[in-house]
Amino acid sequence: MRTVPVCITTACVFVIGAAAHVALAASTPFSFSTGDPDGKIATLSRPAGTGQIETETADDFVLTQQTTLTGASFTGILTGQATTTDISRVSVDIYRVFPNESDAGRTITVPTRTNSPGDVELVGRDTVDNDMTFTATVTNPSFNVANSIVSGINASPNQTTGGEGAATGAQVRIDVTFTTPLDLSADHYFFRPEVGVANGDFLWASAAKPIVAPGTDFTPDLQSWIRNETIAPDWIRIGADAVGVPAGSTDVAPAFNASFSLSGETAGTAAIPLPAGAWSGLAMLGMVAALKWRPWASRV
Repeated sequence: MRTVPVCITTACVFVIGAAAHVALAASTPFSFSTGDPDGKIATLSRPAGTGQIETETADDFVLTQQTTLTGASFTGILTGQATTTDISRVSVDIYRVFPNESDAGRTITVPTRTNSPGDVELVGRDTVDNDMTFTATVTNPSFNVANSIVSGINASPNQTTGGEGAATGAQVRIDVTFTTPLDLSADHYFFRPEVGVANGDFLWASAAKPIVAPGTDFTPDLQSWIRNETIAPDWIRIGADAVGVPAGSTDVAPAFNASFSLSGETAGTAAIPLPAGAWSGLAMLGMVAALKWRPWASRV
C-alpha cells in the first residue's frame, strides 16, 4: 500500500498566500473625537452671505496613515432666533499646517503663523456642490458659554479683545456625510466647518484642551484658530491672540480645542485584492502541480 503524505505544493502555497494577501488589504474603521463642549467659548464659523463676511474657525487632527473620511460631526450653539430649520448650508474644508498651501514669503499681519492652518484649503466639501449632506439635532435647548468671538477678529497690534462675552443658544450637533469621501494621506490637518444660518449665527463650541476621555488624545494637539475676510489669508489663535490676558496680568493665555469628531476607514496594506475570476485559475494551477509532484513517502 502506498501512503501519500499531506504535502503543500508551490501552487497551494501561492493560493494560500493570495488569500492572506487579500485579507491584509482589508480596511480598518477610523474614528477621532475631541470630546463634548466644555462651555468655555464658542466662535463664529459661517460662509459669506448678504451683509455678512466669511468667518472661519479651525481645529487640528492628525492622521498616521492613508485615511478615507466618510463623515464628521461638530457641536455649537444657534444664536438669535435661529432654529435648525434656518440652517441652509454646511461646508467642510481641510487645511494643512502652515506653510503648506501658503505664501510663506508674504509679510504677515498677525502675531504668528506658526502651527496655524495654511492660507488656502487643501480640499473641501459643500452642500451647495452636492458632495455632502447634513442633519442637525438639538442636544440642549439652552446652552451657555462663558465667552464668544463673532466679530472681534483683528490684525496686530489690536488682536487681543478679550472676547465678546457670554452667549446662550440651543446646542446643536451637526452630522455630515461626505457623499464624495475625503481621501487623505498621513499628515497633520485642520478641520474647518461653516454653517449658513438665517435669523442668527452658528458658534462652534470649544472642547477640553488637553483632550480628555472618551476623546482621542494625540500629540501635538494644536489650539484652534479663527479668521475673517478682514485678516485673511492670516489666522489668529482664539486663545493666545483674541482672548489673550489682561494687561499687567501674570496669567497664561488660554488655549482651546473645538468640539468635533471624524469617521471613516484607514487603508490596509499595499496589497491588491485578486479579482474573483483569478481564483479558478489558481485552483487549476494547484491541481496541475499536485499531479506533477508526487513525493511518495513510503511503501508498505
